[in-house]
Amino acid sequence: MRVVSLVPSLTEAIAVSLPGVLVGATDWCSHPADLDVARVGGTKNPKLDPILALAPDLVIANEEENREPDLTALRGAGVEVLVTEVRDVPQAFRELARVLDACGTPSRPRWLDEAERGWSELPEPEGRRTAVVPVWRRPWMVLGRDTFAGDVLARLGVDHAYAAHAERYPRVTVDELRSAEPDLVVLPDEPYRFTADDGPEAFAGLPCALVSGRHLTWYGPSLGEAPRVLGAALRAAHR
Repeated sequence: MRVVSLVPSLTEAIAVSLPGVLVGATDWCSHPADLDVARVGGTKNPKLDPILALAPDLVIANEEENREPDLTALRGAGVEVLVTEVRDVPQAFRELARVLDACGTPSRPRWLDEAERGWSELPEPEGRRTAVVPVWRRPWMVLGRDTFAGDVLARLGVDHAYAAHAERYPRVTVDELRSAEPDLVVLPDEPYRFTADDGPEAFAGLPCALVSGRHLTWYGPSLGEAPRVLGAALRAAHR
């Protein structure tokens, strides 16, 4: 198999499970750190000619991260495209298994079984908190309805304030975010890179949890350690 991945988390899953199968990945595919494949642009602006030049048997995409016109163009050029859809943790495990099977894995990888078992055996959260979860700034955008990251947080005892919003990633003013009176603000380092100096100052007086975007939004090997890593960051926001 020759596979091009346009989804960073799936790039990591394929590279870890099937070394040598990947021939191309996006500029944003940062894991594994030693990944050595052709780079084919971004998730939103992949370079189609370089992808076709790699002669892939399969291109892996995601309905949220990649644009339909690009995927249609690849199909029109005779390339098979597998498109994933991930809105919650159980669906992430199903889609990971589907992707790895399509890429030719001879058996289900151990990391996938261990990660799925870890999420199924999570203890019941001790109390629940409500959060606002910005994912972009200028303009402010937050997690809304039906998102994988929202489900991850809910399983760790944190309900986000805009879970019932009509949009998946609504634009909301910072004044409205503050007026929602959340118990905490969750600030991931991707897609917008919130840091201790960029983000918390907008929410003076509210606990802010700076969290790993890879553990909050990626569905791949990072799922195995996500409960521990995210749980620690969320607990620290109590202080």
